[in-house]
Amino acid sequence: MADDDKTKVRGDVEEFCRRIGTLREEVGKVVVGHRDVVDGVLICMLAGSHALLEGVPGLGKTLLVRTMADALQLEFSRIQFTPDMMPADILGTTVVEETQTGHRLFEFQKGPVFANIVLADEINRATPKTQSALLEAMQEHRVTIGKQTHTLEEPFFVLATQNPLESEGTYPLPEAQLDRFFFKLHVDYPKRDELHGILERTTGEHVPRAAPVLSRQELLEMQKLVREVPVSRHVQDYAVRLVEATHPKHATAIDDVKRFVNFGSSPRGAQALLLASKIRALFQGRFAPSIDDIKYNALPALRHRVLLSFEGEAEGVRSDALLSKIIDKLPESAS
Repeated sequence: MADDDKTKVRGDVEEFCRRIGTLREEVGKVVVGHRDVVDGVLICMLAGSHALLEGVPGLGKTLLVRTMADALQLEFSRIQFTPDMMPADILGTTVVEETQTGHRLFEFQKGPVFANIVLADEINRATPKTQSALLEAMQEHRVTIGKQTHTLEEPFFVLATQNPLESEGTYPLPEAQLDRFFFKLHVDYPKRDELHGILERTTGEHVPRAAPVLSRQELLEMQKLVREVPVSRHVQDYAVRLVEATHPKHATAIDDVKRFVNFGSSPRGAQALLLASKIRALFQGRFAPSIDDIKYNALPALRHRVLLSFEGEAEGVRSDALLSKIIDKLPESAS
């Protein structure tokens, strides 16, 4: 790489870090704690993909998404999923409009999915038919109504939430839809000092709100830089071998995977690992990801893509524990 190119790359990485630092600081004025979750959502956005946030009610999942939209100057839309919701309630519908001259025209009225950041609140409360309405939008960034296809404006993110405690009146997300989510993030209960901070910010006279610090164009430029980050072959090979090790019939599968896993990760899991590792490297001012970056992103990228068998479910096995065992036993270099 020529000296001029190195200087440009160094400047691009420094600007990337500056923007991320400013965005984190602004989000932190509203959202207390949850640093890993905030970074996870940012990684999903910079990868041009979607996040599934899982946690009990009241932990600030909705606040986090709304705050992110405020700080990014993006159009925000919230969909509160219910069992009686229909696909048209999400995507939109064609209606008949009568003009002043008495003529009738068919006009498409856009649904709430036509936004930059879509909060799909309690997505597992909707029926499978309604859940599937999001599939094309999430994968192709477009919506087809009848014979017409409508392209969604970039950037486009779906940030979905679900409550892991309630099962009555819910419909588990099918594997095909789970696979569309780049990360599955666990939102944990706040620590004591964080709870004090929440009370001080939300029970006083002034409730903080994030100011816009990053434009739509700047975000698109950051997404472009992510794609330009090179990956060493040995780092990519580690990601491939890690995904292979989640498959019970693969030669490198450990005994627990063979016993408790029904299906391993899809190729999207490897794509998520590699893209997320590029972004984490940029977060730390590096223009090349390492194997440690792959390991760091393995749980959020793969936990929802490793499907347990009946025995695994009955034994109460957690995919996070299985993935941690795989990482511990997987050599960093192929033999």
